[in-house]
Amino acid sequence: MPFALLKDRALITVSGPDAEHFLQNILTTDLDTLGNGEAKPGALLTPQGKILFDFLISRAGENAFRIECRADISDDFIRRLMLYKLRAKVEIAKLGQAVVTVAWGKESIASESDSTALADRRFGDEGVTRFDAGAPDAGDIGAWQAFRIGHGVAESGADYALGDAFPHDVLLDEMGGVGFKKGCYVGQEVVSRMQHRGTARRRVLIVEAGLPLPAAGAELTVGGRPVGTLGSSATVTGLAIARIDRVKAALDAGQPILAGDIPVTLTIPSWAKFGFPQETPGVEEA
Repeated sequence: MPFALLKDRALITVSGPDAEHFLQNILTTDLDTLGNGEAKPGALLTPQGKILFDFLISRAGENAFRIECRADISDDFIRRLMLYKLRAKVEIAKLGQAVVTVAWGKESIASESDSTALADRRFGDEGVTRFDAGAPDAGDIGAWQAFRIGHGVAESGADYALGDAFPHDVLLDEMGGVGFKKGCYVGQEVVSRMQHRGTARRRVLIVEAGLPLPAAGAELTVGGRPVGTLGSSATVTGLAIARIDRVKAALDAGQPILAGDIPVTLTIPSWAKFGFPQETPGVEEA
């Protein structure tokens, strides 16, 4: 089965009698629905509802959780968690020499005897398993990125900047990363309002082109006006966060969508439940 060693990831543990209550009250993920042997996405938000840190969270025994995040933001993440700790009976620590390996394909589904195997729920039943263990070699990181991009799973750093996106923008609401039935958490009011009013307009879309795509950060434009921003790419396939109302208007009008000067097509990830708006304002609308 294909695999890749993810050298840019870090592992944080949160443990203690108050660990679940503490995390449930600040993170977007509903821990009541988090089972053993699975990793779910989530975020810690600003009070204004923007993603401050993104991660995968899993259970690590009784009264303990494991948080996997980008290594370069892990220390800042821990400091932020400590600010919210107050008198909660929890211990927060980063695991030294942590190693994360990811495997994918139907045969990699977490039926492994290895107790560290976690099913990555962002990918549904596509068979993505993460292990807290090394690998005999680095594997194929390029193939992993192509698989992630092709499935429409965005990650901070590669596809968007922290502090600049709402959970709906990066489809956390669609992949189990936001609990809409749980109590309050940081930024909950803004996220719930977007959900109940249906006002989410920026969404992750899959980009396809006939030529290699430009670097991440390139604008997607219609008639010279921006409709979105390109994220990571695997040659001719990439991800973008785009205004779906503007994209729909361009599609209805038969206008070309460009990434830089390269014509592209934009599609909704096959597993996502949202659709393009039925009524589209003009492309010029803010």
